[in-house]
Amino acid sequence: MAAVLVSTTINGDAVEFACPPQESLLAVLRDRLGLTGVKEGCGTGDCGACSVTLDGRLVCSCLVLGAEVDGREIATIEGMAENGKLHPLQENFIEHAALQCGICTPGFLMAAKVLLDRNPQPTETEIRYALAGNLCRCTGYDKIVRAVQATATELRQLEKKKSRRKKSKKS
Repeated sequence: MAAVLVSTTINGDAVEFACPPQESLLAVLRDRLGLTGVKEGCGTGDCGACSVTLDGRLVCSCLVLGAEVDGREIATIEGMAENGKLHPLQENFIEHAALQCGICTPGFLMAAKVLLDRNPQPTETEIRYALAGNLCRCTGYDKIVRAVQATATELRQLEKKKSRRKKSKKS
């Protein structure tokens, strides 16, 4: 069967690849593009380990075909850190011991980032609901929830500092 040529954006970079029409986005990311932060846990969309964003929406990459992403924007865990500096979510996962084996961690981080981008002040219930599509067999969920709560607080404080700086520059 002929390969499909795909042009997309991944973590802000233009990318082109060819893949068989039936190949999953998960396989493309890991095997063709070397983005191994995306993990395969179940292959059926039940565990969330392969979560990425597609046009800003959280998806399980094992359920999306690589050919479907032509002209679309993908973000993976590899794009979360900026300029060599970990994202506050990544720092708080470390600080709160919210990871162990690492298989589920990228998916949890992606899901948490989508939540915090949309809702900077989530309740514990909202956090647990947003992370419900991700399974962890090592840490339990309390440390993960605490890490997301700490990040939400930290990001709100950073946003307040930025707005104060903007106001002082206008004066």
